Amino acid sequence: MRISTKGRYALRMLLDLAEHSNGGFVALGDVAKRQEISKKYLEQIVSIFHNSGFLRANRGAQGGYMLAKPASQITVGDVLRLTDGPLAPVDCAGSDPVECKRSANCCTLPVWQGLYCLICDYLDGITLQTILDQKRERDSSNHDA
Repeated sequence: MRISTKGRYALRMLLDLAEHSNGGFVALGDVAKRQEISKKYLEQIVSIFHNSGFLRANRGAQGGYMLAKPASQITVGDVLRLTDGPLAPVDCAGSDPVECKRSANCCTLPVWQGLYCLICDYLDGITLQTILDQKRERDSSNHDA
């Protein structure tokens, strides 16, 4: 499994929205500047999230984007599944039932299924809020030093 640039940038964009919205909409241009990602690329990412239930959009002078649910309810796994597809390291590990004709005799299938479970447990256990809290902790530790 390899995380795409789109997946990494989507996570950064959502974290930026969570951190800077203060209850209001955030202009995509502002996110682009802070994250040093082209606005055009962010527009492509926004289109992926359009019907996902993760973002709200508002047009006009006060327009922009904001999270549609709390940062504590959006996991890294959620974001990566939307941008990169299934998190399974191999196709057969992510399907139920396993669609491979060799699955009944495959001695490696349990390895891939176990890895898939670890990946899902790990990425679904980290929310946007978790990442923001860790960032605040690091920032306050750096100021105390």
